[in-house]
Amino acid sequence: MNLRDYLHSCYISEDLTSVIMSILKAGKEISEKIKNVDIGTAGTENIYGEEQMALDVLSDKIFQQELKSNRNVGLIASEELHDEIKIGDGNYAVCYDPLDGSSLIDTNLSVGSIFSIYESSSFIGVAGKDQLVAGFIVYGPRLTLIISVSHGTIECSYKDNEWLVTKDNLIVSEGKMFAPGNLRIISERDDYMKLMEFWMKNGYTLRYSGGMVPDINQIFLKGKGIFIYPGCPSKPEGKLRLLFECAPMAFLMEQAKGIATDGNARILDKVIQSIDQKSPIYLGSIEEVKRVQTYLS
Repeated sequence: MNLRDYLHSCYISEDLTSVIMSILKAGKEISEKIKNVDIGTAGTENIYGEEQMALDVLSDKIFQQELKSNRNVGLIASEELHDEIKIGDGNYAVCYDPLDGSSLIDTNLSVGSIFSIYESSSFIGVAGKDQLVAGFIVYGPRLTLIISVSHGTIECSYKDNEWLVTKDNLIVSEGKMFAPGNLRIISERDDYMKLMEFWMKNGYTLRYSGGMVPDINQIFLKGKGIFIYPGCPSKPEGKLRLLFECAPMAFLMEQAKGIATDGNARILDKVIQSIDQKSPIYLGSIEEVKRVQTYLS
């Protein structure tokens, strides 16, 4: 089944389908650019003070061009921009991280784009549970997509100029695999060290690339494991952005029968108060997330 037929079977409107397809068209173009353009820095910083790669800037431009050409999109927000931008009168609002893991480009590891779609005139005041669609595109040996339209989580692959559903009903259950972000804070958190020791002493497999997209993609496709990025005294809210990274991944994970929390609250219940809002995140199989909450309470 191709993706359009799948969306039709889920009773997704033509307008919303067109927005999804605009996002995927941007992803296809970014995939081609990754193979051929400069991988150096752009000489600029994003709104978080992080040095931008040339591909960060180019990927954001591609997303903007595609979304501005779709009459159904009224609002966009990018991790590379200072604020949300009204681009038209459409009902749908699209937020995206145009190139997650861009620091991995020079090492030739997989990277990706994260996106989600709301029906709203502003992202301020919405919660992750209000998402209509969430997903991420993986630029690796294959061009793939993990997406949910509230009918479970599926994987698609780009083959013969179309997106084909290659794995439906992805489920994340129990299994010994972990992807631990921000390990440097072990110097600030003894409880994080104890959690690492538990995983290592109990024969867990470490899978961590330094990119959110490839690490969580592996959890979905292997059907097990946990990804965490905790806060610490010096950075209590961690590093990851709620709107652009945590909420979309939490939506996908819950649709795959896993859970996602910041240690105290369900990620999807957290209300967006600012575009650059950050949040700790623990997401994956139910029992593993519960274990992390016990260790890092």
